[in-house]
Amino acid sequence: MIMDSTDKKLLELLQKDAKMTTKALALTLNLSVTAVYERIKKLEREGIITKYVALLNRNTIQKGFVVFCHIKLIQHAKEYLTTFEREVGKLTEVLECFHVSGDYDYILKICVKDMEAYREFMVTKLTTLQHIGSTHSTFMIGEVKNSTAFVL
Repeated sequence: MIMDSTDKKLLELLQKDAKMTTKALALTLNLSVTAVYERIKKLEREGIITKYVALLNRNTIQKGFVVFCHIKLIQHAKEYLTTFEREVGKLTEVLECFHVSGDYDYILKICVKDMEAYREFMVTKLTTLQHIGSTHSTFMIGEVKNSTAFVL
C-alpha cells in the first residue's frame, strides 16, 4: 500500500494517542469523520495498524527491574529453536524475545519487581527450559529512550 502524507500524519497522531476520536482526528487533518474512519479501516486491513494497546508505567505495577538476558542454546537444530521459542513465549516476565546473530542466539527483555524476583524467575522458570547452554544477564541502570512510535 502506498501511503500519502495524510495517512502518515494520521498514523503519527494515532501513535501519540490511539484514543483520539475520529472527530478529533478529522478536525486535525481537515477531513470528514467518514474519510478518517475509512482511512483507519484501510490501514488496519493492510496490516499497517496491527493492534491498539495501553502502555503501562512498569514502576507503578512493580515491574521496574529490567533485565536483558542473552541466551545461548546448546545446538542450533531447528527442533531446539522451535522448542525454546514456544516455551519462552509462555513466560509472562519476558516482554520481548529476539533471535539474533553473534555470540548469543536470543536476547530477552525481562521485567520483574526486583533482583530477588529475577533470581526466582531464573531458578524456577528460565533455566528449566530445554536446550539452554548458557545465559548472560545485563541489568538496566537507567532508561535513555523508550519509544513505540515509528517515524514515517
